[in-house]
Amino acid sequence: MSAAALPLPKSNPISNLLELTKLRISGASTFTAAAGYVAFLRGGDSGLITTLLGILLLAMGSSALNEVQEHRFDALMPRTATRPIPRGDLTPLQATVFAVSLALAGFLILLLAHNLTSALLGALALGWYNGFYTPLKRVSAFAVVPGSLIGALPPAIGWTAAGGSVADPSVLALAFVFFIWQVPHFWLLVGLHAEGYEEAGYPTLVGLFGRPRLSRLTFTWTCGTAAACGLLPLFRVLVSWPAEVMLGLGALWLVAGSLPLLKPGQDAVLYRRVFMNINLFALVLTAAVVLDPFFAR
Repeated sequence: MSAAALPLPKSNPISNLLELTKLRISGASTFTAAAGYVAFLRGGDSGLITTLLGILLLAMGSSALNEVQEHRFDALMPRTATRPIPRGDLTPLQATVFAVSLALAGFLILLLAHNLTSALLGALALGWYNGFYTPLKRVSAFAVVPGSLIGALPPAIGWTAAGGSVADPSVLALAFVFFIWQVPHFWLLVGLHAEGYEEAGYPTLVGLFGRPRLSRLTFTWTCGTAAACGLLPLFRVLVSWPAEVMLGLGALWLVAGSLPLLKPGQDAVLYRRVFMNINLFALVLTAAVVLDPFFAR
């Protein structure tokens, strides 16, 4: 029997569900919510656990529902063709039931353990991602700009779950930084996988502008992300010098690491390296906000 004729290994139900819910991405958005919670309380308490659990379940449910919505297109792209639904390990109906159950559980945890505002913001995040951003990606290469509201909402959910107001300038500043960050994050992903997206019928900025112009545009938004971090000390999200230094050095490192985007001859290796950099920067940003109350004591 040839290697090509060998049967695929039997799928693992647990790994299928973890892949369906994009646990790594869902966990990252949950981590940013901790920044909002800790920033409001200037510390943590047991409510942080229920906040993170509720947001994680909502994010996992939203991610699973996204895979239901896009499974026909996922089957056309090498990067996503082996996801559980295109592979045939789960039916769209099974995945939908699982997604709705997770999202409902997350909503109820935020509502019952915290307040209506945080639960409604969680529902808004799901509705914006699955009801607005997901279909808009089929229409516009610029869908990520309004779609980046999704990245701004988890810190706001954490802030309001801790008892804060969603209209507070401090949380608006924090949410704005994550909003700006989301745009170059996604465009770097487009730079890595543009051909696959286009084969599946998604409009991309590579097709619209070409890769060199997309690289320059991505660098500009990356610099904007670094500059936006200056809002955090201004609006008293950060008050300790160690946290401010941590974030400042992280921002400088991010911009310096993105400079090769301005050079000719960008390739997948460069895009992957800068993509990893911007993800690490989000970790540094979140850590600075979470650690700031402890540095200030």
